[in-house]
Parts: sequence; C-alpha cells; structure tokens
Amino acid sequence: MKLTLVCPCLLGIEGLVADELRALQCENVRSENGRVYCDGDMQTVARININARYAERVMILLKNFQALSFEELFQGVKSIPWEQLLLKEDTFPVSGSSVKSQLFSISDCQAIIKKAIVERLKEKYNISWFEETGPLHKVRFWIMKDQVSIMIDTSGNGLHKRGYRKNALEAPIKETLAAAVAKLARVRSDGTIIDPFCGSGTILIEALMLAKNMAPGVKRKFNAEDWLNIPKKIWREERERAESLVLQDAKVQAFGFDIEDEAIELTIANAKKAGVFAHLKAQKRDIRDFKAETDYGCVLANPPYGERLLDREGAAELYRVMGKVFTPKRGWSYSIITPEDQFEKLFTKKADRRRKLYNGMIPCQLYMYYK
Repeated sequence: MKLTLVCPCLLGIEGLVADELRALQCENVRSENGRVYCDGDMQTVARININARYAERVMILLKNFQALSFEELFQGVKSIPWEQLLLKEDTFPVSGSSVKSQLFSISDCQAIIKKAIVERLKEKYNISWFEETGPLHKVRFWIMKDQVSIMIDTSGNGLHKRGYRKNALEAPIKETLAAAVAKLARVRSDGTIIDPFCGSGTILIEALMLAKNMAPGVKRKFNAEDWLNIPKKIWREERERAESLVLQDAKVQAFGFDIEDEAIELTIANAKKAGVFAHLKAQKRDIRDFKAETDYGCVLANPPYGERLLDREGAAELYRVMGKVFTPKRGWSYSIITPEDQFEKLFTKKADRRRKLYNGMIPCQLYMYYK
C-alpha cells in the first residue's frame, strides 16, 4: 500500500531531514516549516523510524481537507478508509492542535474526530462497540488556518528517545538537535571529536553514532511494530540492514570534558548504553585548560548560558574564555550552539558560518569556525 508520510522536525533542520530521507531511498521528498513529507510503504515506515537521526517522529498522512464547521470535520474524517489501518480491536486515541482556525476547541475536535472514526468502523465491521484492547494507533490532527491534516503516529515515543539516555543533567540538548549539530560540523569517521561541556554526553554520543553510521533507533521499539496488519519481518529486515551498514573499522575518537564529576559519570554510562564507549574518553577538566593538542579536531559545544544554568554575566565570561582557548588552527573547527545574540562580540571572533536552530523552544545560533 502506497503511503504519504510526514516527519515533524525541529525548525532549522528540515534540509537535513529531507537529505536523510532521500538517502534512505524515500520517494517524492518535499519539506515545509517544521515537517518533511515523502512517499513510501510500510517498509519505508520501518526504515525511517529505525534510521532517522533528525526527525521527531514518523506519521502516516491520511487526508488533508478544509473544515470550517464540525460537520465538515466529521464528514472529512469519516471519508477516510479507516478499516484499512484499524482492526476492530485496535486502540485509537485522538490528539492534536489547532491554530488560527474556526475550529479552535481541541477537546471538541478530538470528540468529533473520534466519533467519525467510530461511525465509519461501525459500518465496515457491523459492530456497535469497540473495546479498544488491541495495539495502539495514535490518531493525530493538525488544523492550521482551517486546513485539516489527519495522521496516524507510527513511532510512539519521539524519535529523539534513542534509549541510551536514562539519566541527564539539567537542561540537556535534545538528541535530534545534537545529531544535527554533528552533521553540520561535518564529523568524520576518522576524526577527533571534543565536547568541553559534555554534560550527560549527548553531543558526543550522537556524533560518534553519526561517524560510525549507527542507526539511532535500532535498539528501541516503535508503536507500529505491534500493528497486526504489518508483517514482523519488515522490522527484522530493516534492523539487519541498518546493522550491516555500521562502520566497524571507524577510527573516530571522542573526548568529553566537564567540571562536574557527575557529568563525567553520566557521559560514560550513557556511552556504554549507546554502544560507543570504546571510542570515548571522559575526564574532569575546566574550559580554561582546553588545548588543541592533536593535529586536527572538531569541537562541538553547547555551553551553559544565562537563560539556563548560569547568570548572564557568568555566561558572558565563559564565552570570553572560549574565545581565548578556541584558537584558529589548521585542521581544527569549532561549532558552538547558543541563544546569546552577542556571542560573536563576547567570543571576539566573527563566525565563518552561522545557522539558526532551535533548542526546544529557545531560538539559537550555531556558530561555526573553521578557517
């Protein structure tokens, strides 16, 4: 069955998601703000869920239509062939959002959509009651300027939940964003990666997984794996495919530094869970002691900032120190993500390249230095 899929993502990384989907052999890839679309089948659903580094989840887009009234919403949803995706015992909760639309009550929209699905299935299965004791199919809706999108979520937990980060320090960077930073910094399979503020190790782990071509979702489970109308072999085949593509001989090495003992312990523990510990060393070290000791290296940093862990003056002083120790050197690059709009002034160097990204809801810039 041919499907239209939609992958929501953090603002600013739509291009990375689109490129990744093309690399995964998805068809008709196209993007808009905060989401990327493609065409495929259930094998594609499994492949994206297991391999996607930058997307937040994978959803099957069932229908787009306009609705200015609850009757139009009801009829639009009821016209969808739900019986092709939902068995009579399946569980199908409804959730979603509405922005700048006539139908602004989320709870009312949920109720109407649920009723429409039930009425459609009643007619198709010739039963009057659905116990919903079977596999979970999360129905999601977006209503934007009266345009309705109806989808089913195949992922379950967001794709940023890889499974290795059971514990984290305050204000960790999201795994999908960390992976994007590593990609934009052009991490290599034979390179050296350094994070001088490693926290719980997320940036280093994502960078190592990228360098080794390790699929981030190979060890976790997805909602659609329980769907009875999808062959289990699809998921087995896609996991085997992903594992066969890992670069076993990658020479990449990573170093994590932090001033907190707990951060070093967490980085080591999470790296072990992620399967990249053999390539990583972590130790306690202040940023003031940073030195570019090897012939080449790639520094990836998400330093503490005023809105988060430090007061603004403390953060400003930290940026000044970074400007002194991150010295230009052939073979070295520095990529720093921060919401501080005065960063270049405090760092005392204008970035060779800047990229606007979002860390959660906080607008940031990725400042890249490589000359």
